[in-house]
Amino acid sequence: MTPISQDRSRRATLAGAVCALLVTGAALTGCSEEDPNEGTNGVGRLPAGEIQSRTQKAAKSVDTVRLHGTVVTNGRSYTLDMRLKSEGGIGSVTTEGETFRLLRIGDELFLKAGAEFWGQEDGGDGGGGGESDAAAAGKLAEKYVKVPQGDPSYKKFSGFTDKDVLLGGLLTLHGKLATDGHHEQAGVRTVRITGDKGSGGTLDVSLEGKPYPLRLVRAGQAGTLTFSAWGTDFPLEEPSRSETLDYGKQLPTS
Repeated sequence: MTPISQDRSRRATLAGAVCALLVTGAALTGCSEEDPNEGTNGVGRLPAGEIQSRTQKAAKSVDTVRLHGTVVTNGRSYTLDMRLKSEGGIGSVTTEGETFRLLRIGDELFLKAGAEFWGQEDGGDGGGGGESDAAAAGKLAEKYVKVPQGDPSYKKFSGFTDKDVLLGGLLTLHGKLATDGHHEQAGVRTVRITGDKGSGGTLDVSLEGKPYPLRLVRAGQAGTLTFSAWGTDFPLEEPSRSETLDYGKQLPTS
């Protein structure tokens, strides 16, 4: 091989190495590899901490979202399918094999469940003026029960219907942040960020349009959630009087 051809070969090798190192950055003229950030919103080029900050701001900037998946808290697993907005939320929650529906409009929270949720065993007052638990369960079954604000269930369940409270506690990864490549979620290109190499959670952020969070794997195997329908409005309507029951100051123990 001549000195000229050797020099060309060395230059070609060096150019290939530079492309391989920098392809995830700004688009490079002359590199054969495709830039994964080409045609995106650009957040894939940012440090992980900045990506997390921008996705939190994007989530706060719109009024509505749908989230579904599993949250583990205090050793109990909840499967959620909720639609949330600033005025309230609606959807279903499943835990320990029982499913109930939640509806919140402003400060009014309604819970709808079967008799099994409320409990069928006869055993004293159900909190509604001397009724047995079985009688109370039969009365409450499949009604939208208005949850008193002083009842322990109000604080526990209203959090599932509050966009700011729910997302505020979810969209922060723990530990040292880093990016973990480009991925895809429901056909949308994403960039993934991690906390402590994944042990502090992972978050897929949209590379198309606004940098909304699309998929969250919580730290400590505390559940996985997906987010969709950002900014898509939905109605919140109070149930009819025939479907509603105001049980009083405190619900029976479920």
